[in-house]
Amino acid sequence: MKEAVSCISTYSADTFGVCSALFELGGMIVIHDPSGCNSTYTTHDEPRWYDTDSLIFISGLTETDAVLGNEEKLADDVLTAAADFSPAFIVLLCTPVPLMMGTDFAAIGRLIEAQAGIPVFAAPTNSMDTYDAGASWAFELLAKYMVKTPAEALRTGFCCTWQPEFASCGSVVSQGQEKKTIGVNVIGLTPLDFAVNGSDLSIREFLEGCGCTVISSWAMGSTLAEIEQAAAADVNLVVSYSGLAAAKELQRRFGTPYVVGVPLGRSLQGGIAMDIRMAAAAKQNRYTCAKRVGSAEEDIVIIGESVYAASLAAALSHEYGCGVRVFCPLKTADGILTGRDRVVASEGELKALLAGVRTVIADPLYQPLCPAGTRFIPLGHEAFSGRLYQESIPNLIDHFDTFARKVTERKDTYGAE
Repeated sequence: MKEAVSCISTYSADTFGVCSALFELGGMIVIHDPSGCNSTYTTHDEPRWYDTDSLIFISGLTETDAVLGNEEKLADDVLTAAADFSPAFIVLLCTPVPLMMGTDFAAIGRLIEAQAGIPVFAAPTNSMDTYDAGASWAFELLAKYMVKTPAEALRTGFCCTWQPEFASCGSVVSQGQEKKTIGVNVIGLTPLDFAVNGSDLSIREFLEGCGCTVISSWAMGSTLAEIEQAAAADVNLVVSYSGLAAAKELQRRFGTPYVVGVPLGRSLQGGIAMDIRMAAAAKQNRYTCAKRVGSAEEDIVIIGESVYAASLAAALSHEYGCGVRVFCPLKTADGILTGRDRVVASEGELKALLAGVRTVIADPLYQPLCPAGTRFIPLGHEAFSGRLYQESIPNLIDHFDTFARKVTERKDTYGAE
């Protein structure tokens, strides 16, 4: 019962993480479920649904089909839709009902792929894991199967010719002429972590402002064709845990190093810019988000996604001398958090850890866990509270100082109390 919650929300499911990661890429995503999963995703977790076309479908699994094991209907419906819409790829998502039925998605996928001639992938989702696991799987899928080698890109006749310095997929434009800028892929961008508030564009502008060229953005603001050219990059910038597995796969395939961190605040932006240059030169990975300045009094706790929360903690420590810890209720990896941070597994554990904490920065739905007298600073997280606080989620890449002043303006007064 440790995973039961009584006071707070739960994070978006792994199925929705897959949908969010692949939403803009022209594939067809099929959620095999009676109906509830799709409506929950589209109305609560996908702000792009109403103004951006995407091929996300529900199978409409019926009780009769479930009892009789009628999987032919799923295959036929997917084949019909594929013929109508010609998607670039197809992803089949498992939910609790087909999980209990033991549906063989891999076999169904092979059947559909053989008849449709379109790549089909079966996601290991169950709607009980969290969104970051699903998004991580989706981004790693792109890195494994969609990103072309430079030789493949040349054979298909498409390369980054819209960026002259990256003509021929990252090779020199002509013999003896070197690339002028550092090419970067941004990996791990979804509205579940960054909302639709311009953060994706701000990250792109930051990179261009420090002399980099954005090859692709995974997966807000880039097409599948651009992501296919990701091997042209010199460095991958990982902005959430969900992008880390893909970055590691790209490093395995192409030797591309990665930098982990969200560019919040001038100091951290400078650190990320420097680490990108160092990673490109030395071919070594850099975890900028973990470079925090120590403080004797750690009186601020941030609850949230590990890379974003660690980056915010680092920015507050560097810019304002704050002592900050991160309590992460989601997945993380070595190198992202520091020794003082905690990965929390349950509502009860988190409530106990918050006892005595002076200031908490978190989604508003975490406030009921905070003891009386705790100073609570809301920072909405779409993957946790859905559309409830959608309009108030700030773009901290551009407006970090405004948010930081809320954190620090009463610190002296509060400390005196």
